[in-house]
Amino acid sequence: MDTQGAVPGALPAPGTWPADAATSLALNRTGTFDWDLDRGLLHLDVPGLAVWDLRPDEYDEDPAALAARLPPAESARLDALVSQAMKDGRTTYGVYFRIRCRDGTPRWTHTQGYIQRDARGRPHRIIGIVRDATEELRHATDRLTLDSERSRESSVVEETTAALAHARTVGDVVGVLESARGMGRLGAVSLMMGLVEGHHIRQMAEGRTSSIVPELEYTRIDADFPMSEVARTMTSRFFTSQQEFATRYPRLWPYIAPLRASAAAYLPLIAQGRAIGALGLLFREKHTFPPSEQTLLTALASTIAQSLQRAMLYEQELELAESLQRFMLPHSIPAVPGLRTEVSYRPARQGRDIGGDWYDLIPLPGGRVAAVIGDVQGHDTHAAAVMGQLRIVLRAYAAEGHTASTVLARASTFLHDLDTDRFATCLYAEADPSSGWLRLVRAGHLDPLLLRRDGGCRALPVAGALPLGLPHLGPLDFPVTSVELEVGETLLMFTDGLVERPGADLDDGVRELRDAAGRGPEDLRKLADWLCELPGDRAGADDMALVLLRRATAPAPRPGRRLHQHVAPGDLHAVAGVRQMARTAVRAWNADPCADAVELAAQELTVNALRHTDGGAVVTFRLLGGADRRVRVEVEDTSPVQPELGADEDTGLTGRGLLLVDRLADVWGVESRGTGKSVWCEFVCPLT
Repeated sequence: MDTQGAVPGALPAPGTWPADAATSLALNRTGTFDWDLDRGLLHLDVPGLAVWDLRPDEYDEDPAALAARLPPAESARLDALVSQAMKDGRTTYGVYFRIRCRDGTPRWTHTQGYIQRDARGRPHRIIGIVRDATEELRHATDRLTLDSERSRESSVVEETTAALAHARTVGDVVGVLESARGMGRLGAVSLMMGLVEGHHIRQMAEGRTSSIVPELEYTRIDADFPMSEVARTMTSRFFTSQQEFATRYPRLWPYIAPLRASAAAYLPLIAQGRAIGALGLLFREKHTFPPSEQTLLTALASTIAQSLQRAMLYEQELELAESLQRFMLPHSIPAVPGLRTEVSYRPARQGRDIGGDWYDLIPLPGGRVAAVIGDVQGHDTHAAAVMGQLRIVLRAYAAEGHTASTVLARASTFLHDLDTDRFATCLYAEADPSSGWLRLVRAGHLDPLLLRRDGGCRALPVAGALPLGLPHLGPLDFPVTSVELEVGETLLMFTDGLVERPGADLDDGVRELRDAAGRGPEDLRKLADWLCELPGDRAGADDMALVLLRRATAPAPRPGRRLHQHVAPGDLHAVAGVRQMARTAVRAWNADPCADAVELAAQELTVNALRHTDGGAVVTFRLLGGADRRVRVEVEDTSPVQPELGADEDTGLTGRGLLLVDRLADVWGVESRGTGKSVWCEFVCPLT
């Protein structure tokens, strides 16, 4: 027992019981005082003098002599408190204060007094005690420390659990545990975590001291290592000394020793009754795990296991979903002479669902190409499945040679007939590299951007229609916008994931994309990456698709080249597209002198096929080489009936179109094609 401040000889005499009051007070470092306020004398007994660290010969009952033991601030505070008690009419007071011992060390002291007053209520005497409160306050501090530790442990559980609630991947879980919000607050100097994979454990976390050892990254679950043991037995292990650890796991100790850990805790990560992994924590300057701390660590391990299981399931589903969507997107992009193309797709980074964004580049007859980009409603595997079907249908219709409006009309009908309650937005661009002409059809999608050679970028307005999958009447519902793409200009087609920001206007995102395209790199691949990285951390809720088309130098005309277009039965409005194709072909082949004749003949043959047959028509333009360079127009239909050439004096309409062809063309004819026929004509067009 520490007897500092106790009165010598205060121990009770042997055989005396009970101890008298003076002995009890002295042994507990408590003295008494009697303060005569009228005479200004303050008497302290021997135990009281010991509390003030004074000898009897150093004190003459003058209160001023105590001032040497009181720091000025404490003296002022003590005087103020006692004076206030006397003024308030109270009969008692109590106060803690510090004195300075003769060796300069501070000592917490407590005094309590009873105030005696005369008949008029004036205080004239104070009788009380003074005691050494060092031990009392030390125990109070210990209690506060214990309460603080329990509060800290509770906050670790709460904060770690809250942080883990936002962890989506295994990497996120490890990041939370290694962060200041996680296990680091428990004083762990290193963290190791392994996941069970079949009959092995794969170590996933390095901890803050790089605790992963290459030889131990992948170990059998029946191996003699602590993580294997706790995963195998589903029982926690706690080690409170280096010797204990080294004796139990001599093979592992050489790897742990350099970390200078004094204690370790290994915990199984159990979810749904099975161990999915194990957690290891190393501590320095720690030599015990109280039951409360073991309970805390076990509870945390359970929370971590649930988060890990959720993260592993999320990663599996995300990988499956991304694989499904990437499988449904084109595996390669065809090379198109005269065009430089680039595509980019970025899956959503938030949530396990995938979107229905897609793109495609479809080779068309005559060296043309169709660029398609779209987005199926929804963010799930159903959307991805619908996207895959819609992409295949669009490719099939386009490859048949249908006009852009017909392709989208038929695709819309197909999607509607699927009865999926899904719609899709789409932007379809048919490009002819030789002429630079673009035919664009937009179904509920965003307008594309046009990037000029000088770096300027603007929105390219395209006539709009309702999204695919909604009721439509036919191709007329999908108007075509035709523009010419100059050499070096780039068409940007994109989905809303590239420009949509939470809480922001869509137009602001489009303007930001437009400005970025203007200052982006010239290389098309680098430009695609630049634009997809533009949203940064602000994106992630939706996937992103981007298609870039840049017109290169127009290829030189060559014999054997052809343009091919399918016209739907009775679709007389498609004749305008046939005339546009004729003029495009003639311009691309440097045959401008015969442009009007070719255009008019193609129109008449197409109208005849649509009016006088039940099926559709296939219109083909060919450039033929040889001594006399010629442009050939062929219109194939499904009727075997041969056309008749009408006379000039005929007043009927039958044969009038063919008569016009006869007058315009250098040569024409009819060829049988199975159950149908092909009416053709040729125009001699010398190179200009």
